[in-house]
Amino acid sequence: MGRKVTVAACALNQWALDFQGNLQRILKMLRAPPDCLVRTLEVGQGCCRDRDGGIEIAKRKGARYRLGPELEICGYGCWDHYYESDTLLHSLQVLAALLESPVTQDIICDVGMPVLHRNVRYNCRVIFLNRRILLIRPKMALANEGNYRELRWFTLWSRSRQTEEYFLPRMIQDVTKQETVPFGDAVLATRDTCIGSEICEELWTPHSPHVDMGLDGVEIFTNASGSHHVLRKAHARVDLVTMATTKNGGIYLLANQKGCDGDRLYYDGCALIAMNGHIFAQGSQFSLDDVEVLTATLDLEDVRSYRAEISSRNLAASRVSPYPRVKVDFALSCREDLLEPPSEPVEWMYHSPAEEISLGPACWLWDFLRRSRQAGFFLPLSGGVDSAATACLVYSMCRQVCEAVRNGNQEVLADVRAIVDQLSYTPQDPRDLCGRLLTTCYMASENSSQETCDRAKELAQQIGSHHIGLNIDPAVTAVVGIFSLVTGKRPLFAAHGGSSRENLALQNVQARLRMVLAYLFAQLSLWARGARGGLLVLGSANVDESLLGYLTKYDCSSADINPIGGISKTDLKAFVHFCMEHFQLPALQRILAAPATAELEPLTDGQVSQTDEEDMGMTYAELSVYGRLRKIAKAGPYSMFCKLVNMWKDVCSPRQVADKVRQFFSKYAMNRHKMTTLTPAYHAESYSPDDNRFDLRPFLYNSSWPWQFRCIEDQVHQLESRGPQDLDGVD
Repeated sequence: MGRKVTVAACALNQWALDFQGNLQRILKMLRAPPDCLVRTLEVGQGCCRDRDGGIEIAKRKGARYRLGPELEICGYGCWDHYYESDTLLHSLQVLAALLESPVTQDIICDVGMPVLHRNVRYNCRVIFLNRRILLIRPKMALANEGNYRELRWFTLWSRSRQTEEYFLPRMIQDVTKQETVPFGDAVLATRDTCIGSEICEELWTPHSPHVDMGLDGVEIFTNASGSHHVLRKAHARVDLVTMATTKNGGIYLLANQKGCDGDRLYYDGCALIAMNGHIFAQGSQFSLDDVEVLTATLDLEDVRSYRAEISSRNLAASRVSPYPRVKVDFALSCREDLLEPPSEPVEWMYHSPAEEISLGPACWLWDFLRRSRQAGFFLPLSGGVDSAATACLVYSMCRQVCEAVRNGNQEVLADVRAIVDQLSYTPQDPRDLCGRLLTTCYMASENSSQETCDRAKELAQQIGSHHIGLNIDPAVTAVVGIFSLVTGKRPLFAAHGGSSRENLALQNVQARLRMVLAYLFAQLSLWARGARGGLLVLGSANVDESLLGYLTKYDCSSADINPIGGISKTDLKAFVHFCMEHFQLPALQRILAAPATAELEPLTDGQVSQTDEEDMGMTYAELSVYGRLRKIAKAGPYSMFCKLVNMWKDVCSPRQVADKVRQFFSKYAMNRHKMTTLTPAYHAESYSPDDNRFDLRPFLYNSSWPWQFRCIEDQVHQLESRGPQDLDGVD
């Protein structure tokens, strides 16, 4: 009597609307001829025969159930394309190809796609076996916060434990010979066990479906996710899964998308298989592999014996309302499995935040580079921490590419050769690859110090980038000269007797000319060297500077993509220190020790007279606190003051706290408009001020905040009238 089951969870690097590539990755057809693939999409012919692939790997490992990521057929990040009938049509065509393929035979396949049922769009799992659809299970809790807008495109299925008939489209009927299939909240009853589905957000809800499904005898829970990376998030995901199986017993599979889906988000894999509160298989969090298949062989009797002694669970189970069961004449176990070795528990290996930064944004950069079909990156390298961190991320990407090629990843090798336009090239040395993919440029002006120039050059030498230096003074003189010719007036820096308006304008013209030159060199520098292609311009403004608006609109913060735009200055410094030690880049020591400066004002005796923190009027550490309170704690000016009075009571008086809060919100309000043009950045931090998708707030404020600031002032007066005392009672 069989009782051991082998199950598979997949992490796939899917791409929004890339139906051809997505089908390839689900089946993992290696070098399938394009015309053959088109025929597959059109008529569902099984041209994938004898191709090694995602489902094929699962079958070869003995798996009888295969789980893929959320909405894997069309790619999770289709956004408003979900409204289009084309997205539904092409998803059905891919489903038909999957049903027809010999690769999907004799294994229960669980795939994700949008489904239109009675003119309502649902985010669904389509579960099928041997060319027959067993169940279409719609999502019952939609993610609608932060970066997610699922309620914009989908409707949740609200009828718990109920199903109805779904009439299959004719193209699917032709394959399955079925007219209708069950649609709704049901579970699968195989010959040997019971399987229930959760979809991403449902695991995070207060009363997850796995609770009641487990009480009703479901032994295997599956969760298809589209969960993106945020620093320090992996712990929460792993804790939710292990706790679910600790309280209720059972086997839990989590499959997740990986890679860049075409947007700011990076989906970080982390597929896992757990049982009874322990992890039995851990997938990679960051990897250049497009397909990762995780399998585990587990004993169903371990689930049953675990549950047997939890009397409180068994009492609740005796009262639970039953789920509709779809009977499946198929077993996940084999009759003779006594000698089949079960999987052993493993300890989950977490990355430190610095390691996460070194891996996640680097993988994101690789996906952007290969999918945009550009020849590399162009980075204005200033000799400061932010641009150095960005350069290190490209170098980390090169290290990962070389490692993937050494490990036999043929797709990465083919992509590298296409990018560098050399079919015989095999990357082995990250410095050599970095020299081919990254052009760094130090853009000097009369306000630049020799120290920053030397630091930029030294780092470029150590990572191997193609480095150039130029002086922007002729361009600045020409532009300012045009203004003087028209107006008859010549603006001066404050150090030379100019007003604050003149001083700021002269700083901004330098910054904006650097952006113009960056794009010119990105487009033509390879042409000048006799090479093909163009370069993606990289931005290097961190999340704290963006929050305050401490950047010039349309300056070097304006780029094609920004890998550090969602990372705090504090975390960036830790990452740069990590690179210094692990990548052996001693140039970073001088960069870390130097004060942060934009170098846009005249030098004093050849030395920098301008620093970022002095310009901002606050420290980067303070900015991180403001950012988290504003976004994560959802604090307006008054609430932020009340929280900080207690947090900083040992170092600041209420009056000082009030002044800091007023200063922050005034500058935030005045500069919020800059977020509307913020370069698309890797989303790594929950207090990102990204106006485009994440932080939906106005960009025109009354920057004097009269009502709010008066409330703060009233509270300060009350506290000062009491005299020095315990401030814990502030409300």
